[in-house]
Parts: sequence; structure tokens; C-alpha cells
Amino acid sequence: MNHKHRSTLQGLFAHPVSSNIDPRLAYATIEALGGEVVHGGHGHIKITLNGHTHGFHDVQHALSKEDVIALRKFLESAGIDPAHEFPLESGAA
Repeated sequence: MNHKHRSTLQGLFAHPVSSNIDPRLAYATIEALGGEVVHGGHGHIKITLNGHTHGFHDVQHALSKEDVIALRKFLESAGIDPAHEFPLESGAA
């Protein structure tokens, strides 16, 4: 998982809820976590991660706050905790 994926994951779990997350970055982050993102017909996507599956509406622009909250709940149910498992590295090495 690269820095951009970790940053996107932190954004999905940020408070207050962010409403400017690019859905392509969110989907790439889920794939970096080992998940699968399948684009179905009629503007729907199916995301599978750690044995959990959920359907979402596919958006072309930034995720809405409601989309971010739904994605956050899905990630939490799949056992993803960015603060402990994927912290943003501080400082340059």
C-alpha cells in the first residue's frame, strides 16, 4: 500500500467527513487492501473485501458525504482500522 492509498484511507475515516474524495482513488485503495471492485451495469459497483460484500452506486465525481460514510461503515465491518494498521508515516527518512 503506497502513501496515496494510505492518505485516501485516512481521508475516508477523517472527522469531519470529507466530501472531496476521488472515487477512483477510493477503489484503488480497496484493491490495495486486497479487495475486489467490480463495475456492474446501471451505475452500480460491487466491492468485496475480507469476505464482506456490499453494493454501492458508482459515481464519476467526488464521493458525497453519504457515500463516504457508507464506505467507512463497510470498511469497518471488513475489519479495516487505518489508525493501527496503515498509519501515515510522519517525517522523512
